[in-house]
Amino acid sequence: MSFSPILEKDVVTWTDKKDVLVVGFGGAGACSAIEAFDNGASVAIFEAASESGGSTKLSSAELYLGGGTTVQKAVGYDDSVEDVYGYLMDSNGPQADAAKVRAYAEGGAAHLDWLMALGVPFKMSEYPQRAMMALTDDCLLYTGSEKAWPYVDKYKHAPRGHNLYVEGDNGGPLFVKIITEAVEQRDIDIHIEARALRLIVDAFGPEQRVVGLVVREDMQERYYRANKGVILCAGGFVMNAEMMQQYAPELAKAGTVPIGNPNDTGGGIQMGLSVGARAINMHEGFLSVPFYPPATLTHGIFVNGQGQRFINEDAYHGRIGCYLVRQTYPVYLVLNVEDYADYETASWLAAPVAGTGETVAELAEELRLPDSGLIDTINTYNLAAQSGNDEQFHKSKEWLKPLTGPFVALDCTPGAGAFLPHFTLGGLDTTVDGQVLSVQGDVISGLYAAGRTACGVPRRGDGYASGSSVGDATFSGRRAGRQAAIA
Repeated sequence: MSFSPILEKDVVTWTDKKDVLVVGFGGAGACSAIEAFDNGASVAIFEAASESGGSTKLSSAELYLGGGTTVQKAVGYDDSVEDVYGYLMDSNGPQADAAKVRAYAEGGAAHLDWLMALGVPFKMSEYPQRAMMALTDDCLLYTGSEKAWPYVDKYKHAPRGHNLYVEGDNGGPLFVKIITEAVEQRDIDIHIEARALRLIVDAFGPEQRVVGLVVREDMQERYYRANKGVILCAGGFVMNAEMMQQYAPELAKAGTVPIGNPNDTGGGIQMGLSVGARAINMHEGFLSVPFYPPATLTHGIFVNGQGQRFINEDAYHGRIGCYLVRQTYPVYLVLNVEDYADYETASWLAAPVAGTGETVAELAEELRLPDSGLIDTINTYNLAAQSGNDEQFHKSKEWLKPLTGPFVALDCTPGAGAFLPHFTLGGLDTTVDGQVLSVQGDVISGLYAAGRTACGVPRRGDGYASGSSVGDATFSGRRAGRQAAIA
C-alpha cells in the first residue's frame, strides 16, 4: 500500500472541508477532536474500524498521572510535580523528551480533572496490593518501579496509576464509552469504517503544507480539506510484521503476543514519513513478564541460563521483561512452593512449571542448570534476605525472604509458553504541542500527531509504567487538538 501524498491541485472535488481532521477514534483521537472543537474549530474524525475505541478500548485504561491529583490528595498523598518529572526523566532516559515530560508532570492533575468533567469516574480510594491492575473498583495503585531500586532512593514515591471506578478489567470499554459520548455531544463529524490513505499537500518539498486527507469509505476514495491541520492518532505499528522486523526486530522476537487493535499497523506513521517526517525511538517497546499477582511470587528470584540473578524482583513487570530478554536463556522464576499460592488462577503469566525439588541440587538437575551456579546464587540471596539488605540487586526489604524449599521454577523463557505481551513506543517526532517535525527538525505545517503514532512521554520498556500510554495519548491528543485549532 502506498502512502505517498497527493497535490492539492490534483483534487477535482472536495467531499467536505473542516478546520481540523483527526485520523483515529481511540483515546488520543477522541481527546484531540474534543479539544479542537472546544477551541473553536470545526472537526471531522475518521476511524478505520466499525466502532470507536482503538487500543484504548482493549486496555484497562489506567492513567499514569501525578503531581497532586484530586484522587491523590483525597487519599492522603502529597505528590510533587518535581518528583513526577524526575522519575519520568530518569526512567525514560536517555531518550526522554524534557519538554514533554515537564508538560505532562505539570499538567497531570488538571488532565485528570478534565477527564472527570467529561464524566470519567474515579473512586477516591487506593488499591494497596502489588498487582498488575486493580480488579476492585479502587483507584490509586503503584504501576511502575517508583518503590524499587534505582528510583526509590532518588524520588519521593506515590501511587500514580488511576484505575476507573469499575470492578474488574473493564476500564477500557467504560472509558471509551464516555469519551465517545463526549465527541457525539459536540458538533463533530464522525466517520466510521473510513480508512485514511494519504495526506494532501499544497506542494512537494520543505515548504509544503498539509491541507487535507484522502479517505476510503463506502468503497470510494474521498477528499477532505483541512483548513488548519490534520492530526494523526492512528496507533502504533505492533500489528505490522514488516515494520516490526525493520524497526524493532528484537522486540518482535522476544514478545509472544502483540498488544493492540488490528489497525495498529503504522499507517499514521507511514503517512507522516511520506511527507518527510522524522520517526524516532522505533526500536523501543514495552515487553511484560506479568508474574504478579499473586504478589507472593515477588519473594522468588529470576535466574538466567547460568543460574544467576539479574534484577531486583520487586521492579515493575515491564522492567523485568526488558532485562529478561537480554539474558542467556533459559530464564526461570525460582520460589518456595508456599509462595506459589494461587498462581494458576490469579496470574496472567501462564508460564509452565519447569521443575521442582526438595533441594537446590534437585531443582538444578531438573532445570539442567549449573549446580554450583544456582546453589551460590540462592546462598547469596538467602544471606541478603536474612540481613534485610540485598547489596547485589537492592530488592526492597519488604520482599526479601529466604528460599528454603521445597522449590518450584516457572519457565519464563521467551517462546516456552509464557504470556509475554508487547507493543511499540516509537513514532513520529513531535513538539510538545503535537506538531510533527521533519528529518531536518523543522515543523511540517498543518501536520500533527498524538498517542502511539507520535513518540511521546514513555520511551523505554525498562522504564515504562502502566497507564503511561493512555495517560500520554489522551494528554498529547488534547495538546495537539488545541494547537491545531488555534493555528
